[in-house]
This record gives sequence, structure tokens and C-alpha cells, in this order.
Amino acid sequence: MNDPKRPLPRADEFDTRAFWAGTKDKVFRYQQCNHCQTVIFYPRAHCTGCTESDLEWKDASGRATLYTYSVVRQSYHPFFRNLVPYVVAWVDLEEGPRILTNVVDVADVDQVTIGMPLKLTWEEHEELSIPLFKPASS
Repeated sequence: MNDPKRPLPRADEFDTRAFWAGTKDKVFRYQQCNHCQTVIFYPRAHCTGCTESDLEWKDASGRATLYTYSVVRQSYHPFFRNLVPYVVAWVDLEEGPRILTNVVDVADVDQVTIGMPLKLTWEEHEELSIPLFKPASS
């Protein structure tokens, strides 16, 4: 029997394709408005601060802090069922965006704490990579 596959995002959508293209090279891209300097994530065609469309792509450092999280102990999706328990988290990137992701590479989910420093890691797939985070000390 085949291993269950992670559901993947569409990498060809207009607003997000540059982001997903960057993940192939393990680069986390976000946008910043050249008009009002608002940091934007998830990618889109206009600024969420001033609605201008003069947006610039920037590369994140990969450093982050855990804002909040939940431990999933039961999942019905075949891919995620094999991972329980796992951590779903809101993570604040050093550059400002807050993203929903997973915290991985923790020996015990009880070691995860709000405010802990994290660093970016990648789950590689053929067309793109999924950005995940792990404790900065690992």
C-alpha cells in the first residue's frame, strides 16, 4: 500500500505562484508595500494597509517566534493520522508576518512553549516545499 500523501497547495495561482516558486529553492518570500511599508503575507495583488499595488518581494531570514499553538492528537486524514500528536502553530516571522504552520522536530510536544525561538525548515516535494518550523536550538 502507498504511503498517504500530504495535501499540497496549488502552486499556479496568480497571487501565490512566486511564493511557491521560492519554496522550491527553500526561500520564504513575503511582500512589502513600497508606498506605506506594510508587510504582507499571504501573497496578494494589493496592499492590505493602503490598497496600493506597488508590492516588492522580500526573503525572510527564517527566524521566528511561536505566537500560539495547539497539539493535534487525533486526525482523520491519512497523512496527518501518521503524525499524531503534532503541533499546529501561529508563528511570527522576524520580519513581521504571522503564519499558520507546524512545529516539527520536537521529541515531546509538551516541550513546545509560547514565545520559544524557532527556525525555518522545509518539507520537500516535487513542485514545491512546505515551510515548517523547528526549535531554534535543534
